[in-house]
Amino acid sequence: MEKDNNIVTINEGLNTKNYEIENIKNLIHTIRGKQVMLDNDVARLYKTETRRINQTVKRNIERFPERFCFRLTQKEFENLKSQFVTSSLKDENLYGGRRKLPTVFTEQGIAMLSGLLKNEIAINVSIKIMDAFVEMRKFMYNNSNILGRLSYVENEVLQLNQKFDETFNEMQRNSQEEFIQKIFFDGQIYDSYSLIIDVIRTAKNKILIIDNYIDDSILKMLSKKNKDVEVIILTSQNCNLNKLDIQKFNKQYPTLKITYTNKFHDRFIVIDSKELYHCGASLKDLGKKCFAISKIEDGEYIEKISKLS
Repeated sequence: MEKDNNIVTINEGLNTKNYEIENIKNLIHTIRGKQVMLDNDVARLYKTETRRINQTVKRNIERFPERFCFRLTQKEFENLKSQFVTSSLKDENLYGGRRKLPTVFTEQGIAMLSGLLKNEIAINVSIKIMDAFVEMRKFMYNNSNILGRLSYVENEVLQLNQKFDETFNEMQRNSQEEFIQKIFFDGQIYDSYSLIIDVIRTAKNKILIIDNYIDDSILKMLSKKNKDVEVIILTSQNCNLNKLDIQKFNKQYPTLKITYTNKFHDRFIVIDSKELYHCGASLKDLGKKCFAISKIEDGEYIEKISKLS
């Protein structure tokens, strides 16, 4: 390195004469609504070290208000690295890695810096940098209409996505509300099974199933429930569901509880103590014979049956 009064010149590096305006324009980014250049890139253009640039700023801090230069936040730095492929961001060996977040300079900051780095290189490079900033402003002005349209299109896409989500959710709610009664005939095993799965998936907190003749097929249905939804089954002592089945199920899909009773003849499903379904067949026999599934809207019945759990 050869020391000058104000800067340290690095012999190895980019030839300043090879830096045309177009090359410099590629080093200008828009951050916080301002056009700025990274301290690393400024140092390379001035053929000096980044720390020297930042030391100059520190020694003359009163000359560099925030509209002249500012330090990036971690989020801004990460966004910049993901959006732009610049040598100063990728080649950490060239600058020995970054211990601090980069400082960026606006056009005014570059002008102030060039006045402090009084040498031939700084003057020549500053002229080209100023020209590059001017060209970028012209580009932004000439293409403001296109950029505005792109922003408008992006906003329209976001609104359409939001409307689609709202419409889809409304369709789901409507499909659930429209289900009052379904009749299944002999052989419609999958259709009836699928409907029960849809009912089970609507539960947010609790499912109560009343069925005297359940077997381990109910566990396959309940494996489709939402996470952390509690399940209580009221059934008879003669059901074909053993303790080992329940223990294995609870290890993966907690929590399932079995209570034995002989108070019921019909089959019911209660969802979150709010929705009550009457099933004309045992859940293990869905689709084997003609049967119906009905939604009971009477809140009094829902409350009475829910209390039994």
